[in-house]
Amino acid sequence: MKKLIKKLNFAIIGIMASAPAMAAGNSGMNDGLCKLAEQFGSIFSILRTLAFIGAGVTIAGWAWGYISAGKIDAIKEVKEKGIAMLVGFVLLFGIGTLLSVFMSMAAPGGSLDCDLTTFFGG
Repeated sequence: MKKLIKKLNFAIIGIMASAPAMAAGNSGMNDGLCKLAEQFGSIFSILRTLAFIGAGVTIAGWAWGYISAGKIDAIKEVKEKGIAMLVGFVLLFGIGTLLSVFMSMAAPGGSLDCDLTTFFGG
């Protein structure tokens, strides 16, 4: 019974995820997100850039540590700092990606249909 319920839940989630969002109709529900994007657009743009730069610097620092050491004890390195570096990279890259998705959704022609004349600094 437990396996059946689990499969049923996956089926329901799949149906909900594949249903078009446009079928819900837009009755002003996105106004709050549009106002947020309008007022904090430049801050989101800066945060997105800094998140991607931070992710790049994290990976570059890790790689430079391997290059400058000459000899690599991979098992020891992964146990000491590899997991923390990987988690940091994934978090920074995820934040940058999430902000990019929000910015493209709120931009003119995006799925939120925000009517903004000046958006994200231009």
